[in-house]
Amino acid sequence: MNGVNGIPGPAGLWQEARNTDGRVYYYNTQTKATQWTKPAELMTPAERALSNQPWKEYTAEGGRKYWYNTETKSSSWEIPQAYRDALAQSSIPARPPPPVQTFVAGGTASFPPYQQQQASQPPESAHADRHAGYGQPEVNGARGPTAFSQDPEYSSFEEAEAAFLKLLRRSGVQPEWSWEQAMRAIIKDPQYRALKDPKDRKTAFEKYAIEVRMQEKDRAKERMAKLRTDFGTMLKSHPEIKHYTRWKTARPIIEGETIFRSTNDDNERRQLFEEYIVELKKANVEREAVTRKAAMDELVSILKALDLEPYTRWSEAQGLIQSTERFQGDDKFKILSKSDLLTAFENHIKSLERVFNDARQREKNSRVRRERQHRDNFASLLKDLKAEGKIKAGAKWMQVYPLIEKDERYTAMLGQSGSTPLDLFWDMVEEEERGLRGKRNEVLDVLDDKRYEIQTKTTFEDFMTVMDADRRTAHIDQDGLRLIFDRLHEKVLRRSEDDKHQAERQQRRAIDALRSRIKHLEPAIVPTDTWDQVRPRIQTLEEYRALDSDELRRTAFDKVIRRLKEKDEDAERDRARRDKDRDHRESSIRDRVDRDNRNGHSSHRSRHARPSRTPEPDAYEADRRKAQADRERLYRKTSVGGAVDSPRHRSERGRSERDRSERRDRDRERDRASASRPLTHYDRERREREEERERLYRTRGDPKGGRDELDYGDGSNRNLNGGRRRGRGDSEDGESVGSRRESKRSRRGSHPHRDRERDRDRLDRDRSPQSARRSRKSRTPPPEPMEIVEKEEPAVHSGSEEGEIEEE
Repeated sequence: MNGVNGIPGPAGLWQEARNTDGRVYYYNTQTKATQWTKPAELMTPAERALSNQPWKEYTAEGGRKYWYNTETKSSSWEIPQAYRDALAQSSIPARPPPPVQTFVAGGTASFPPYQQQQASQPPESAHADRHAGYGQPEVNGARGPTAFSQDPEYSSFEEAEAAFLKLLRRSGVQPEWSWEQAMRAIIKDPQYRALKDPKDRKTAFEKYAIEVRMQEKDRAKERMAKLRTDFGTMLKSHPEIKHYTRWKTARPIIEGETIFRSTNDDNERRQLFEEYIVELKKANVEREAVTRKAAMDELVSILKALDLEPYTRWSEAQGLIQSTERFQGDDKFKILSKSDLLTAFENHIKSLERVFNDARQREKNSRVRRERQHRDNFASLLKDLKAEGKIKAGAKWMQVYPLIEKDERYTAMLGQSGSTPLDLFWDMVEEEERGLRGKRNEVLDVLDDKRYEIQTKTTFEDFMTVMDADRRTAHIDQDGLRLIFDRLHEKVLRRSEDDKHQAERQQRRAIDALRSRIKHLEPAIVPTDTWDQVRPRIQTLEEYRALDSDELRRTAFDKVIRRLKEKDEDAERDRARRDKDRDHRESSIRDRVDRDNRNGHSSHRSRHARPSRTPEPDAYEADRRKAQADRERLYRKTSVGGAVDSPRHRSERGRSERDRSERRDRDRERDRASASRPLTHYDRERREREEERERLYRTRGDPKGGRDELDYGDGSNRNLNGGRRRGRGDSEDGESVGSRRESKRSRRGSHPHRDRERDRDRLDRDRSPQSARRSRKSRTPPPEPMEIVEKEEPAVHSGSEEGEIEEE
């Protein structure tokens, strides 16, 4: 970037600019390149001399300068000789390059101000220009004091500047004035021209303004410091002013003081008061902290004296702390809050827990160390037994226990945690087993090579003969060979037992298969068949040939015959039980018929009575329910409205009565057909359930009696207008609704025999226990038996309160 091929380009190609952060960088207008380092074209001779040597100057964090060598990578706090020589060579003043236009990143081009121009000039030239014309003439005599000059003359620039500053001070120029205001105030004074250059006058004015401002600030600080001291002394003389006192409370107290009137600014007074209050608060906080610390230390000593446990609760410790004399008699504990007490208690409990846990850990470590020593001692005992040959592969605990049960090394192991004596014993046996595993592999290799197979009848002597004959097993001790032989022989015995059980299971399956085929023969066998009769029928079957002996085949046949006989015996017992139940039922029926005859009832009633009410579906169930709903609806209408039955209602009731009569006749015919069939136990239970259900239906309308029972078509007395009937007098109590219905039916032309049966059924129902209970519950006498007459009085139906309407 420093020209083409390293040759420095003209200085006008490089321009100085600043980025948005104010950092200086350099811009090449021709190549459009930028760099942070200053190009050689813009460097002064001193800068060029310093850039050509390796030492560079830097400033540390504390402001101290140090020098760093870029070639040797070394640093020095003292200025190197090479750097000093470079500075000496560049001390010859040189005219700076003409100022160039600078660019600011993100802004527009601007020219440097006058101050920057002065700063860019060497100090010697600036000093010479400033002092030119003071006390010495021009070289050519052009400038110098003349006899006609009226401007004041001073021997030096400093004297002229001092005279100009004195003029500003004498003229009362204020520091906040602008240069134009100050110039209008002093331009007529001869001392205004003490400084020849207008720029020097403006600079002197700015210096004057700065000095005046600094002096005013210093005086204000001194005044404020003295006022603060006096104000604080005055406030300290009033002890009633505390750290929590507010300005509006303190002002009436101190407004009569002389110090209070020494300033007229109320904001200054309040500021000084607030500063004093802040100091009081700090002092109070420090005092409370000291007091709290002393109280906390005393509380810790109280807690230590209470001898608390690590698991003590705060609810218990709080009462103990507050009940101590030291806590009650010292006022410094009042500064402590409950939170402070709880914090001190928690810290004390934590310290107790640490001590307790450390003690437990030490005890645990000692116990673990002691248990480890006991295990080591018991392990040495087991090693001794192993060396004596008492513990070997395949050893049992019951064999070793009598040898160690009274040894201290064994008893010390009892009851401790970790590995038990039995675990250590089995570890020892397992180690022996691992040692025996190699010997066993050698024995198996020898048996495989010699094709010798151990049978159930093989003895240990035969096994030893084979082992001694081979050099691989000749060195194995006899005890090890004995253990290996026992295990191999036991394995052979266990395999033979498994084969035997498997054969037995297959034999049982074959017998069951043959028994199943015999059971499903066509035609089927009977219990009286013999083996000789059945055998020719099954000889060709695969199941027959699967069994080896006739005994097993005969066993399958015997099982089938035995099962058939058991079934016949069960069927005979069931048949005998059913006959017995039938005889019992017939005798019960005969006894009931005889009892009815003795009571004066006709056998026709018993002969045609319905023996039961079976739960089979009734074809007329829907009709009966519909008729019942119609009657209930009619009952509600007559109870609420109190209206007299209309001819249409009477005709509908007549049709329903005829339908019920026809259904009743059909039911009786069906009952006669089923009367000859004997009743079983289940039939009796079903009949009882139906009777109970029917009784509940009859008592649903009126729990106190049968006056409001609904008609089910069986001819029993029902009362559809029970509410109206209860409102009448006693004149109609003797006449039931059933009698009125019967009178209506008699006029329509009913059969005399059917009527007699209906009256007999009603009488029987009235004499039944359920009817008696209902009669007692309703406290009304049952209706008297009525004689059957050919002609009855016209039926009377309930009407209005004033009278009754007679049906035609």
